[in-house]
Amino acid sequence: FGSIKMTYAVNRKLNTNYNHKRIYRLMCINDIRSNFRRKKKYNYKKSKPEVTAENILNRDFSTTRPNEKWCTDVTELPIPHSDNKLYLSPILDLYDDCIIHHEISRRSDNPLVFNTLDNALIKENKATPILHDDRGFQYTTQAFKDKLERYGITHLMSRVSKCIDNGPCENVQGIIKDMMAVLYPNIQNEEELIKAINGTIRYYNEENPKKRFNGKTPSEVRKEAMISEAPIIYPIPKNPKIEKFWTKIKEAKEKERQSILQNI
Repeated sequence: FGSIKMTYAVNRKLNTNYNHKRIYRLMCINDIRSNFRRKKKYNYKKSKPEVTAENILNRDFSTTRPNEKWCTDVTELPIPHSDNKLYLSPILDLYDDCIIHHEISRRSDNPLVFNTLDNALIKENKATPILHDDRGFQYTTQAFKDKLERYGITHLMSRVSKCIDNGPCENVQGIIKDMMAVLYPNIQNEEELIKAINGTIRYYNEENPKKRFNGKTPSEVRKEAMISEAPIIYPIPKNPKIEKFWTKIKEAKEKERQSILQNI
């Protein structure tokens, strides 16, 4: 945890109300810092999609209640002391950032994502959300499209090579890997890795206070919303870094457009 999240965690555990500046000072004195070291690897396999869907979501990740917008993705985790991997398929609710269901498999295939969706809808038996994913081969099959249609679920997809379109799910998967490295630093085999994945996701949902939720965990926000006729709306705060990034992109495009016009 960084200082803000550490403040929430300390106050929750001790039933106190320490200011985040005090916690920050104590962390500095004791050389306590976030241990997250995220490294992104790209190992894409090109495939020809049977079915595609539009990016109607258009990075509008805001919601007013649970089960309006879900997103999903598959990520791989190497098994220590082995050449094999496990594949994690979670479904994330964009209202509360809660992982409502996840499946783990040795294979990144259609049954993995099918089981994830089926079991998520068993837990949320009245849900008809929109579902956003990337263009992984599992999501671009006719069989997956038919399954979504039977459930009455609207299917949305990221644009080609635009991982930012599915940013919340990508971000949470990275957080899960970072948390697991801290919570379970000595995983030795497949069985321990599976236990670590399940334990980390439980920790993420139930013991991970978030600033956006005023120090509540995803599970707490979800439980409150499920019994409320008018759930609290938690706006997504603007990210200055992302806004600066897109401003630069727009400026570069406009500069290129002006250059083309001058050369006509």
